[in-house]
Amino acid sequence: MSEHSGPETESRYAAQQHPDRQPGKVYLVGAGPGDPELLTLKAARLLGEAQAVVFDHLVGEGVLKLVNPSARRVYAGKEAGNHALPQEEINRLLVDLAREGLMVVRLKGGDPFIFGRGGEEMEELLSCGIACEVVPGITAASGISACTGMPLTHREHARTVVFTTGHLKDDTVNLDWPALVRPAQTVVIYMGLGALDIISRELIAHGMPEDTPAAAIHAGTTPRQVTLTSTLRDLPALVRKERLKSPALIMVGSVVSLRELLGHGPAVVRQVIEV
Repeated sequence: MSEHSGPETESRYAAQQHPDRQPGKVYLVGAGPGDPELLTLKAARLLGEAQAVVFDHLVGEGVLKLVNPSARRVYAGKEAGNHALPQEEINRLLVDLAREGLMVVRLKGGDPFIFGRGGEEMEELLSCGIACEVVPGITAASGISACTGMPLTHREHARTVVFTTGHLKDDTVNLDWPALVRPAQTVVIYMGLGALDIISRELIAHGMPEDTPAAAIHAGTTPRQVTLTSTLRDLPALVRKERLKSPALIMVGSVVSLRELLGHGPAVVRQVIEV
């Protein structure tokens, strides 16, 4: 093989060399929002037993320390405008590693089935006859809600919570705006920082009050966490002023105002900047 062969090429080569080998199994594992202590017991056990781990950009260093030292590691991170591997190649890589007979952990930030493309990967694996199991993780919305004192639901503020993404497959931000501006609900936007100006403008244009409390949270549940709280109208300008970077979660709704009341104790945010 060429010294420039990538992990996918190497896996296919190995599979071709051992065509009679029984395929392994792939576990789609949620790594949670960043804090390694928020991993499930099952996730931690599988990391220690894995023979190969394919991990994302959002997986924290503390979580990676739990990986079996002898396991093959493949970085498959996706950052804005910089994908280490396209999704189709990741799908193929998981199939090829399993066909080597390996026990594979596909490690994803948050939960595999909440904006984690776990469904796409599971479809590919099952269509190729590879056994697959999903191990859920704490999604960013739940983790950040808990550590900032901004509950996703509250009888006096929000009877509904909606998760959406600010980055669609075709790079548009064509969301269901009328559904997002309904009263008495919390809107949580994943991967929305780059489109925050559009999101703010469209929510207001479709009827959400411009003074609705809103927050942007960077690196939630980790020591690098930064929380900006403002109004829906002013949050984009505040994010630019403070140069907040991804990964970040956007929360919109009156529950954000509860941060001052509930955001205390050992899980309080590390840094809070307000207007």
